[in-house]
Formats: sequence, C-alpha cells, structure tokens
Amino acid sequence: MIQRPPVRAAVRRLRTDRVTTGVTAFGCGPHEATLFRELSPRFGVTPTITDEAVTAGNVGLAAGNRCISVGHKSRIDDSLLLALNGVGVEYVSTRSIGDNHIDVAYAESIGVTVGTVAYSPDSVADYTVMLMLMALRHATSVVRRADLRDYRLHDTPGRELRDLTVGVVGTGRIGAAVIDRLRGFGSRIIAHDVSPATRADYVTFDELIRVSDVVTLHTPLTPATHHLLDARRLEQMKPGAVIVNTGRGPLVDNAALLAALEAGHLAGVALDVVEGEEGVFYADCRERPLASTPLARLQELPNVLISPHTAYFTDHALADAVEDSLAHCLTYENGNP
Repeated sequence: MIQRPPVRAAVRRLRTDRVTTGVTAFGCGPHEATLFRELSPRFGVTPTITDEAVTAGNVGLAAGNRCISVGHKSRIDDSLLLALNGVGVEYVSTRSIGDNHIDVAYAESIGVTVGTVAYSPDSVADYTVMLMLMALRHATSVVRRADLRDYRLHDTPGRELRDLTVGVVGTGRIGAAVIDRLRGFGSRIIAHDVSPATRADYVTFDELIRVSDVVTLHTPLTPATHHLLDARRLEQMKPGAVIVNTGRGPLVDNAALLAALEAGHLAGVALDVVEGEEGVFYADCRERPLASTPLARLQELPNVLISPHTAYFTDHALADAVEDSLAHCLTYENGNP
C-alpha cells in the first residue's frame, strides 16, 4: 500500500453525497490502480480501472461515463477523440502536467474538454538536480567502468555546482523548485521564461545559452518551443556545457544534439525525455533491436545519461495526480467544466 498524506482540504470540499459518478481510468500501472481504488470512494466515484492505454478497441470501457482519466504514455489522436465522444465522453483528464499528447483544439471542436493535473514539483526537481550532478561527475562512464571492474579514475575531473552558472529555462512550479534547490549549492542561477514567475535573475534565452555551464529545460512543449535547442542554438552554447532535459523530448533536436556531442562541443547531456521515445520508453526492449535510431546512438556515447521518462515517478506525485484527476472529473460532473 502506498503511504500518502491525507486528502487536501480543498479537495474534500468537492465530495458529494449524491449518486456515485463513474470514471474510467485508462493506462493505470499497479500503483495508480491502487490509488484509484483507495481514493475513489472518498469522492463518491465508482472507477473502471484498466492497465491498457485508451485505444479505438477499448473505448467501450468508457461507455456510460462522461469523464475518463488517461496517462501521458500514448497519443490520443483525433480519431480516438471522436470515438470517445461517440460513447459519451465529454471530459478527458490527463494525469500529467502537459497535454501535448492530445489534440486539445480538436477535442474542443467536438465538445470534449481536456484537463491536466498538478502534482508534487519536488519529484521532478529532485531528479533534475540528481541528473545535473551525475552529468557533471561523469556518472555514465564511471558506472559503466565499475560494472566491468575497471575502478580507475575518470580521465577528466568532475565539476562542482558552486563554480558554475546554471540556466533554468521555464520557471513554473518545477523550474522554480529546481531554482530553490540550486541555491543551496551556491551556483550562479539565471533563468528565462516568457512569463517570469519566481525570484530569479531573468535574462534573454540567447544570453542564457551563451553563458550557462548547465542548461536545464522545464518549459512546456508547444509549436514555439519545439526544437528550442536546435543546431544554431547548440552552437551558441558555451563549449563544455551540459544539458539536462526533464521537460519534453522534442525541446531538443536529436540530430543536432548528436552532432554537438560527437564534435566535442558539449561536455555531456542527461536526458529523462528524448525525442522519439514513444513506443520505446516503458517497454522491455532487451530483445528488440534499436540499432541506428537516435536513442541508440545517444546511448552509445559515454557522456550521455538517459533514463526512461521517470522523473515524475514518486509515490507522492502519483497520489497527487490521481487525486487531482478524480477531483477534476467530479468538478466537471458537478457542472463546473
């Protein structure tokens, strides 16, 4: 059983004593399924829970329910939205901060509302700083050597955060939490955001990538931020800089990143998200060839650290996401879309 704090007071006010509401929860791992079973009665919700991502073949599981809850792991395209709407779905709650895996504009055009959730920013912020430290201390190469019983020191000494300038791109809840943590390390911190929202030294994006020793990405994926770090901007980065991405994979152009790494312009990267991760991350690919894919080529490099979109994956954050998803579905059912 996952241990978690009591239901928040703001959520308690959404409880209702009327007839229970049905919500279909798709794409639930074991932890999320347990949370849905634990929390749903508190909201007066009767859940239908499946570990399968929503597809055209299983939309019938949502029949009779106006609200569904989905994960971020699979794309919900126009045809799937139309199929969901056809069985009566009016509200899609995605258990994620971003909604780039759903065509929100099309959903609205057919009368389907899409809602995101908020969860503990500490989950991703902690993980981001961990990746930052690992990249600066050559963790990929050191651990690979140690696994082969080669215990020699790395050829190049690591670097300390207090000696470096860290550029934080995107200062919403997660970016702000990263900044709070970095202050304890004594780094010089600069930031960029189209809507500055926290206490930080804000600069232009071009200035940030020019002077930062570490660039960490926390901005949403939109048409404007797709390939935010492309070949031109990677060339503008400080030689020997490090990139950390716990935002969305397509914020970084894979081909350009590989070129910058192979040319020695960057000291390393730590990626929890990678362009083209769909259909690969969250699957056991040990017997599946990934040869010649950008992901496989990146993983061959000793200064690249990759993890499978797991920064959010803590018991606290999962509980927040399920709780918020249920609360939002109930709010919609109560006539407050």
